[in-house]
Amino acid sequence: MISKRLQKLNPYKPGEQPNDRKYIKLNANENPYPASPKAAKAVKTVSNEKMGLYPDPESIDLKKAIAAMLNECNGVLVPADNQPQLPFSITEDMIFCGNGSDEVLSFVFYAFFDDDKPVIIPEHTYSFYPVYAGYYQIPLKKIPLNEDFSIDKETMVTTDSTGIIFANPNAPTGKSLSIDEIEQMLKSYPSDKVFVVDEAYADFSGHTVLPLLKKYSNLLVIRTFSKSMAFAGMRLGFAVGSPELINALTTTKNSFNHFPIDRICQAAGIAACADSAWYKKNCRKIMQTRDFFQSELQKAGWTVIPSQTNFILAGKKGKTGKEVYEAIKKEGILVRYFDIDTIRDYVRISIGTDKQMKQLLDIMKQL
Repeated sequence: MISKRLQKLNPYKPGEQPNDRKYIKLNANENPYPASPKAAKAVKTVSNEKMGLYPDPESIDLKKAIAAMLNECNGVLVPADNQPQLPFSITEDMIFCGNGSDEVLSFVFYAFFDDDKPVIIPEHTYSFYPVYAGYYQIPLKKIPLNEDFSIDKETMVTTDSTGIIFANPNAPTGKSLSIDEIEQMLKSYPSDKVFVVDEAYADFSGHTVLPLLKKYSNLLVIRTFSKSMAFAGMRLGFAVGSPELINALTTTKNSFNHFPIDRICQAAGIAACADSAWYKKNCRKIMQTRDFFQSELQKAGWTVIPSQTNFILAGKKGKTGKEVYEAIKKEGILVRYFDIDTIRDYVRISIGTDKQMKQLLDIMKQL
């Protein structure tokens, strides 16, 4: 009764959500601060009558709002001083919206990666990429990271493939390639193959490759509202690229679910885009807390991979990652442990409020 395809699937394993007690959740890279009050208000404005009607299948107003926000913020909520200005205005025909970036990524794998050659990913990156490769029966090739956990750029672009995808900043390492480094990769990669940069955490790094879209029509950038904009429970993500690539994603969407973004989510997303000041403030707080927390951990003798995200990867000499995870969990705080070679001795810790991180710091200093 079960198809052969289903029997071969290896599904994604999200961070645990136990209910045996109340925990401080620092294991899913969620935003510790609420979404904009304007977004919450917009949810309440959707009437019962409107909920009985189908939403705009193309999310036109939402796309316009996202484009306006990106143009206003120069591509990221808190741009770094050396982040180049966008050399063009992003327009709605350059944007595709989906139910979280996970759905957008699913459509990306279907639309752009064939089964005759492998799709290239770093050995350690977002763990949904291998899941989608398996789901669509696309060969996969993982390129080992360098010793410092950075991406092996040259090997990735010189390996024969159907496409490339990686997160920047990467997960779970938190490390980031510069715009110049990614452009060098694009220069070396065939222009007829899609080059995907997943920028789920870009707002915490201050950098984005969006300016490169002017020069590279095969570049596709993936974003999410879940991290910096506190929409993890709402599910909203988007892609930015050339109209040609966006049209391909739209065709894929319309062959699967032509009403992907519901009315409530569209209304909330539009309102959120109009309140970038709220999210800028919270982004800065998270970044400041992150820098303080990783500095204090290093002083306490922990190995910390410098992060440009809303999480850090940390390990303690003489302790396995599992031992650290279990000791912290006993104290009522959840962090993420990956039972995977090369990162088995680390735990990934999401950045919470100052109070939460100081509480965790006290626990980790005692280990």
